Amino acid sequence: MLFGYHNLFGIVMSYSLGYGLASLTTFCSILGRYSSKQGLGACCSAIEQGSKISLVSNLKNTFSYCWIGMKMIPHLYELPNLKYIIKTSMYILVTAESACILTAETVNLAFFRQAMWLSMPLGLFAAALVVTMIESYKMTRTK
Repeated sequence: MLFGYHNLFGIVMSYSLGYGLASLTTFCSILGRYSSKQGLGACCSAIEQGSKISLVSNLKNTFSYCWIGMKMIPHLYELPNLKYIIKTSMYILVTAESACILTAETVNLAFFRQAMWLSMPLGLFAAALVVTMIESYKMTRTK
C-alpha cells in the first residue's frame, strides 16, 4: 500500500485546513472590500483599471480588507446583498483558491513534502492565472 492510514489522514487534514483557511480569508477579504468604497467589483481592480499599484500596497490593502471583513462577520445578517457576496466568494474560492491549494498540495505530495520552495510559488501562480483568466473573460464579454 502506497499510503498508510496515518499518511492519508495527514493528507486529508492538510487539504481541509488549507481549504478552510483559504475560504475564510477569501470571504473576509471580499466582505471587507464590499464595505469599502470600491465595492465587490474591486476584486481585481488592478487588472480592470490598469493601475500601477505596488505589490506592497496591494498586500497592505488585502490584509486591511481581510481584517475589516473579520470584524463584519457578526453583522452579516444586516447586509442587503448577502446572497451576492456569498455567491461571489464561492465563485472565487472554487476557482482560484482551489487551483492554488490543489497545485501546492499536489506538488507537496509528488515530492513527498520536500519541495515547499516549489509548491508555494506554483500554487500562487495557478491562482493568479485563474483570476486573470476570469477577469479577462469578464472584460472581453462586457466590451
